[in-house]
Amino acid sequence: NTLPLRLLLALLLLAPALPAPHERGLIFNLDTGELCLQSAQCKSGCCHRGGGLSLARCAPKAAESQECSPKSIYGVYYKCPCESGLTCEADKTIVGSITNSDFGLCKDPRGSDAS
Repeated sequence: NTLPLRLLLALLLLAPALPAPHERGLIFNLDTGELCLQSAQCKSGCCHRGGGLSLARCAPKAAESQECSPKSIYGVYYKCPCESGLTCEADKTIVGSITNSDFGLCKDPRGSDAS
């Protein structure tokens, strides 16, 4: 007679965990501002986290002269990679790529100083 009560209690305890993003697998084509787990989910191609404890959200890629990250091995960036056609000029280090702290500036590789 106590089994249904235990079952009900177990379901109530598990209920908050059920609507997790893993329930249906990863969700793709997310717009800017939507929560993400990795950059492949975002239309922009950048899942951005402001700091170590903040939630990651889809963000637009970095424009010319904005701070950027080269490719992240984690799929989440502290600085988004550059827009198409721009390169992220950063001092790449092994430690920097592991700690996700190799930041640079987006530049046009064709050089904007050739006027």
